[in-house]
Amino acid sequence: MTDERAQQAAAVRTSLARLAALHPGRLVEVRVPPWGAVQIGRPGVASVHRRGTPPNVVECDALTWLALAAGSLTWADAVAQHRVSASGNHAQLGDVLPLA
Repeated sequence: MTDERAQQAAAVRTSLARLAALHPGRLVEVRVPPWGAVQIGRPGVASVHRRGTPPNVVECDALTWLALAAGSLTWADAVAQHRVSASGNHAQLGDVLPLA
């Protein structure tokens, strides 16, 4: 693995872990292939997913994720530009990004 890919992988994994720490739960799965995936809760939503693929899934590439996490790309812009795939009633991260 090149240094750049290793740094990208580390940044994605670290930011996903931060997201999961800030929003514990199992309602939405956030996937950034091939570097990682986490399940998170949503503010004000008590539902918990227990088995299989959750009904609320967000997926994007690493560069998009890092831009969202850092705040250099807004959730609305990422969705409008089709840079993120979001399915399910709670698969909307505009209110939890960027990461603090």
